[in-house]
Amino acid sequence: MEETDSLFDAPPMGDQERMVEAILFAMADPVTLAELTARLPHGSDPAEALVHLARRYEGRGVNLVKVGDAYVMRTAADLGHLMRRETVETRKLSRAAIETLAIVAYHQPVTRAEIEEIRGVAVSRGTVDQLLELDWIRLGRRRMTPGRPVTFVVTEAFLDHFGLESARDLPGLKELRAAGLLDNRPAPGLAVPDDDEALTGQSELFED
Repeated sequence: MEETDSLFDAPPMGDQERMVEAILFAMADPVTLAELTARLPHGSDPAEALVHLARRYEGRGVNLVKVGDAYVMRTAADLGHLMRRETVETRKLSRAAIETLAIVAYHQPVTRAEIEEIRGVAVSRGTVDQLLELDWIRLGRRRMTPGRPVTFVVTEAFLDHFGLESARDLPGLKELRAAGLLDNRPAPGLAVPDDDEALTGQSELFED
């Protein structure tokens, strides 16, 4: 009986760590804990393996990063300039798209009508479609109000692009203005926290 039970023992933690490392390097998108659990042998503890892996990569050129509820291997933040040629996004967002994205990020979940009320002008379908195509916003839950309007929220792809773990890590007014995301006078009603958080890589994408 003991021999039979041993067949279902989880691999040593060192092996589990190697397995998690291999999965993260092979996957282009962040991987959730549930996905790791499904891939690892029965009885494995991917959460503990992630802790060990994060420690092992501290201070190295590649770090283990949490994005939302998922994990991914990313180039260390201080070495990002070495990848600039490969990561610069040549497609530029319109001013309307930039303002719409900022409103969704800071007011989510938000409806189209609420976006228009904050901006003071109508939001074109093309503006929303562009942000949906970039996978930076997605449809959220419908509001339990007359007409049940759909809401918009930012995606994990948006958080991942800017090196954010969650929307709570969004930058403040000074950083947005320095990057050209906002004019000196933001759109009426756009309440952006005036803190000292940074938004990595934003200036390369949001050029006028």
